[in-house]
Amino acid sequence: MPVNPRDLLAELIAIDSVNPDLVPGGNGETEIVDFCTEWFKRNDFEVHRLEQRPGRPSLVAVKKGTGGGKSLMLNGHIDTVGTASYDGDALKPEVEDGRMFGRGAFDMKGGVAAMMVAAAKATERPLRGDVIVACVADEEHGSKGTEEVLTRFTADAAIVTEPSHLEVTLAHKGFVWFDVTVEGKAAHGSRPELGVDAIAKAGHFLVALEQFSPTTEHHLLGKGTIHASLISGGEEASTYPSSCKITLERRTVPGETPAQVEAELTAILDHLTATVPDFRAELTRTLARDPFEADHDAEIVKTLIAGLGTPPVIRAEPFWTDCALLDQAGIPCLLFGVDGAGAHAATEYVDLASLDRLTEILTGTITDFCG
Repeated sequence: MPVNPRDLLAELIAIDSVNPDLVPGGNGETEIVDFCTEWFKRNDFEVHRLEQRPGRPSLVAVKKGTGGGKSLMLNGHIDTVGTASYDGDALKPEVEDGRMFGRGAFDMKGGVAAMMVAAAKATERPLRGDVIVACVADEEHGSKGTEEVLTRFTADAAIVTEPSHLEVTLAHKGFVWFDVTVEGKAAHGSRPELGVDAIAKAGHFLVALEQFSPTTEHHLLGKGTIHASLISGGEEASTYPSSCKITLERRTVPGETPAQVEAELTAILDHLTATVPDFRAELTRTLARDPFEADHDAEIVKTLIAGLGTPPVIRAEPFWTDCALLDQAGIPCLLFGVDGAGAHAATEYVDLASLDRLTEILTGTITDFCG
């Protein structure tokens, strides 16, 4: 039988599911998938375990409908960031002043608990459409979990239960990562006429980067941003550095593409090559995730908003989520989740009233959309 989402959340928090791609030696998702598997089986769901990457499973639980209805996927990630920086016992859920504390309480085991309980409650009576619950691995690093789920499952619509403070999130930024390798020429520090200082040349690029401003502007997200995340170069104090590597992150808004961003950076580097003596650099794109914007008129958006009972707050998020992957797969979706604070922080909590409210709203949305 369905349990109280507060009780389920406490059990989920107590399971270590630190992403090992973020924290070497992290526990990963195996233990929490084992727990969720048994929970869904007790609630009469058909359970599928996906584990293309050994030790990094995701789970898809399905309650098939009677036929003729629309299918809905609820998606939430079960991995967390590390616990070492948490203030206290990150795996010991504690309740105080209407809040539950613990690693993942806000990001995003609260959303996972709500969608699990809502799916079970909504399907106590048969619905016409299928209800699909995806508890996915690896969202905190590479989103390999949702990518794997989408090779096997689809739906007529989806809700991602990332925390949104019970506000309807219809857009978020994407990102593109680049490496810029500025080339110099090694030489002894006493022979400046033979050397080219790659680090000093990289400084020209960093100044140009600080002066750069994207042109595309989104009505909810504003403009994209860019920053230098990492820098390395040189061998020793007495040698001119032969290279300097800079890693960049460019946050993108709807309407911007990785190719467009790469062209912008290429133009900056080409200008420096033409105007700065001995400037040479190579640009390499390493990872790109597209921004997301929902169709405001999509049926799932209208259905969820109709169930709120009050005029919705429409918002956008600066961070990336698996909504973009679902959207790219042709599944209309939106983001809607709990209130709270502390994602990736030393103290993390979920507002328990919002957890209850989220469960209620999701239950109604599932019933209305699939029934």
